[in-house]
Amino acid sequence: MSNEPVMAAALLTNAVGLHARPSVKLTQLAKSFASSVDIALDAAGPWVDAKSPVKVMRVKAAQGTTLHVRAAGPDAAAAVAAVVALIARRFDEHEADAAGAAHG
Repeated sequence: MSNEPVMAAALLTNAVGLHARPSVKLTQLAKSFASSVDIALDAAGPWVDAKSPVKVMRVKAAQGTTLHVRAAGPDAAAAVAAVVALIARRFDEHEADAAGAAHG
């Protein structure tokens, strides 16, 4: 078995991108894994600790940005899959109000 990190990327499609609420959801999810979990706007980095809400919010990734996810440790594959799934589900936020505002 390799110690190489597991990596994936996902497109931010939620209206606010990686803002306050999505950042908190991402960090809470990342903290539920034993592996280190990092995010970046580019596959080459710089990488940010996804378990730090302050660092994640500083990434300031807008809607339409590709977010790269990397994890290393005993449950790295599960961690990356869970973060990518959270992003794909638009952070489980209902955006009816935001969608109406975005069409203006």
